[in-house]
Amino acid sequence: MPSDADKLTAVRVLLSSTAGAGHFIPLIPVLNALERRKDEVLVVVPPELEVAVQATGHAVRIGADPPQEELAPLWERLATLPPREASVVVEREIFGRLCTAAMLPAVDKACRDWRPDLVVHETCEYSSVIAAERHGVAHAQIAISAAAAKARAQRLAATSLEPYGAELPDQLRDSPFLTRFPTSIDPSPYPYTMRFREVATSETAPLPDWWGGSDMPLVYVTFGSVTGGLRIAAATYRVALEAVVGLAARVLLTTGPTLDPRKLGPVPANVRVEAWVPQERVLPHTTIVVCHAGSGTTFGALAAGVPLVFIPLFADQPANARRVTAAGAGLVVGPNADSTGAMVELGPSDVAPLRAAIESVLDHASFAEAARRIGHEMSGLPAIDDVISQLAGDGPHFEPS
Repeated sequence: MPSDADKLTAVRVLLSSTAGAGHFIPLIPVLNALERRKDEVLVVVPPELEVAVQATGHAVRIGADPPQEELAPLWERLATLPPREASVVVEREIFGRLCTAAMLPAVDKACRDWRPDLVVHETCEYSSVIAAERHGVAHAQIAISAAAAKARAQRLAATSLEPYGAELPDQLRDSPFLTRFPTSIDPSPYPYTMRFREVATSETAPLPDWWGGSDMPLVYVTFGSVTGGLRIAAATYRVALEAVVGLAARVLLTTGPTLDPRKLGPVPANVRVEAWVPQERVLPHTTIVVCHAGSGTTFGALAAGVPLVFIPLFADQPANARRVTAAGAGLVVGPNADSTGAMVELGPSDVAPLRAAIESVLDHASFAEAARRIGHEMSGLPAIDDVISQLAGDGPHFEPS
């Protein structure tokens, strides 16, 4: 008997991303759904992501990186700029101008000679919109951060995109906006917002027994894939380690691939340090997450019904933390708790507040109850398979939120 996937009309879908795991990972649920549908897939990414795409088994084409002589000075300036000026540099100059120009030749060629039926891009990758419009291809975008924050970022980028077509910012705003973030903490200004839930692809594997058979609560500490390469990395992780010394919990701390764990100094006996453990493997076993309020970690934890302690470091992280804490699903501490997102370096004075917040979330069931309510809301969203099928023109219809 044929499966539902066998009954669908196969389409060609091109996916694109800028560099960075936080940009590519949100595309993985789409890739998994396309694989279940048996669609043809081509992924166009910068060189940094080639290995990550190859690991998915899908065809990949490699675009270009922005010229380092232009990019490096911009990144260096960010640490010295006020938050609003830093946002202009990131969104307008880096993503809007440099990344778009670097990726456009490869994406345009893919649209011209591979002829996709649909283009899906993460919300910072703009060359795919330009190429899709040039070649008459439908396009949709997938969220890597909260909708309001992304809309502001795209407005900043508009100045750099207008040379490719004055109507491009409007075409971007009006395209389908796919997000797994729930309405209750992420109201969207995009007129065609399509919310979805991920579909589990495998059974949850147990974590290695790094704690000698202990069954104490598990505290998962992560500051994402980018922080480890920043100048603030060592101080940030040192504060986290000192905050959990002697805590009645198992602690898993991941540093990302760019930070040498030896730079962290002494590691408490209850802490296991790893460069990277897949989030979907950790969260089912986790009691609370300690993080910087990056969107991937934040909403991944909430989807699993896990409360959070936030210590925001930069970008949209303070806003994410405030949304979740207002819903009762976590606490926020640190220099950026009430700010607009300038990059901050943590220090000894942040240890005690972080420890107190962790203990409070561990001790009070209300935080976990609120996280489970949000997770339940997210689990009631349409499956990503149905969203992709609707975009492809052969799936169940539901109204955008």
